[in-house]
Amino acid sequence: PNLIEIQITSYLDFLQKGIPEKQRKPQGLEAVFREVFPILSYDERLTLEYVSYNLGEPKHTELECLREGITFSVPLYVKLRLREEDFIKDEDIFMGEIPMVTDRGSFIINGAERVVVSQLHRSPGIAFEVTPHPNGKPLHSFRIIPDRGSWIEVQFDTSDLLYVYLDRRKRRRKFLATTFLRTLGYPNDEDIINLFYKTEDLKLSEKLDEEVIATKVLIADIRDGELTVGRAFEPLTTAIIRELIKLGHKSVKVVDTKEDDTIIKSLKKDPAHEEDEALKDIYRKLRPGDPPTVQNSRSMLKRLFFDAKRYDLGRVGRHKINQKLGLKVSNDQRTLTKDDFVAAMKYLVRLRAGDGMTDDIDHLGSRRVRTVGELLANQCRVGLSRTERLVRE
Repeated sequence: PNLIEIQITSYLDFLQKGIPEKQRKPQGLEAVFREVFPILSYDERLTLEYVSYNLGEPKHTELECLREGITFSVPLYVKLRLREEDFIKDEDIFMGEIPMVTDRGSFIINGAERVVVSQLHRSPGIAFEVTPHPNGKPLHSFRIIPDRGSWIEVQFDTSDLLYVYLDRRKRRRKFLATTFLRTLGYPNDEDIINLFYKTEDLKLSEKLDEEVIATKVLIADIRDGELTVGRAFEPLTTAIIRELIKLGHKSVKVVDTKEDDTIIKSLKKDPAHEEDEALKDIYRKLRPGDPPTVQNSRSMLKRLFFDAKRYDLGRVGRHKINQKLGLKVSNDQRTLTKDDFVAAMKYLVRLRAGDGMTDDIDHLGSRRVRTVGELLANQCRVGLSRTERLVRE
């Protein structure tokens, strides 16, 4: 087999040389330009848009480059469009020379043959693990690993509470998973409970067996004026039932925690009770010292997980998450979705109950090859993001 074919194919896919502008796939150089542009000026009056790019032909042959000590490359011209209100101007800009790959999978730089070595790295996606605590208790967790952006890790602690850690900074920057769920579109306790449990209407009667009601938990406080008769997330007792019957209650909404009570425990400990409180609580944990506001918190979370320029699961990461969690999210959806997080939490709860499989992070199946095209696309992304800052200024 041609063992260097993967190198050559990857680089040609990165350049997409010779392919008409409208037929180019959103990958390699094309994807990088689409991500960075359009660039807006600070007053948002000027907009610089990307139209297309064009690659010229090499000025020298491979042998001439080797003999004369020059680089075997092709010129890169980018067509940009400047908009200022009704004024539009298109212009081809020479962005520089891009080295061209040879038939041997190498590059000739200043007369010397060089190669870009592929990397074997941890595949983006999701990994479920079990780690033993020093006291002997197994702690279940999962990690969502993006191709680019912040890692998100969710782990049980010794008190069976689910905590979220960002970028493996475990010490102080952690918050409850239920707090994070409130920011994803499940603001109330009842919204979160409906994700993980079935609520039922329990008909009140003094004949109810103590063992039956021991696992039943109220999902909301029941008050008699200023007095709280039954507290939310507390198990029912015969004394509470008698009080409720006296007050004229025929039935109450409860959930059964016989199989699992981890989410109930987290809700009980959760300092936030609606979305705005949750946003401020997360901001306080991640940016200690800064005054928390709802707007700042929302924009920070958007930057961390929902901005395609800063967070990218990659095609591989999206495929792995869909495969592991049985989701049908489009492969073009590269940022985190609330369905990803909810499905991962449900799987983690089932895994703790003994249903599911953990992943070996060091297994070759959890690793992938980063080829020359992908490595160079990342370098171009870094260079163009610097250009973006200069253009804005």
